[in-house]
Amino acid sequence: MDDLDKKIIELLQVDGRASNARIARDVGVSEGTVRRRLRRLVQDEIIRVVAVPDPEKMGYNTVAIVGIQADPDKIDDVAKLLAQMEETQYVSLTTGTFDIFIWAALPSSEALGNFLRRKVGMTPGIRRTETFVNLAIRKKGFGILV
Repeated sequence: MDDLDKKIIELLQVDGRASNARIARDVGVSEGTVRRRLRRLVQDEIIRVVAVPDPEKMGYNTVAIVGIQADPDKIDDVAKLLAQMEETQYVSLTTGTFDIFIWAALPSSEALGNFLRRKVGMTPGIRRTETFVNLAIRKKGFGILV
């Protein structure tokens, strides 16, 4: 990956629907070059071009991060089960106090409580959880690493 790839990625982070022609104009290369570069970036799984919805605007007014401690021999199994739950948007194995963090978006605090008790709490291998409810979000986006 070179500087041109990074510039193309930066532009897509601002506008994922930018045309190849517009990107080409902005970075000073041909449209064909942008097309080939994008195809390679996607094929090599360096980037994915996806729609990222805003949970609040979609009616998910309660967003939480849940730290999970699991039995050491069940961490991978627990993570797989959590990843299959429709409420979880992100599942990460981590170091530190918690073995796994999940990011969940739900319509209400009541729905969050039900999710924590009936789904997360009933998952075999989980020892302890701690839930952090988002009060406000000051930065949204994935404009990193370039």
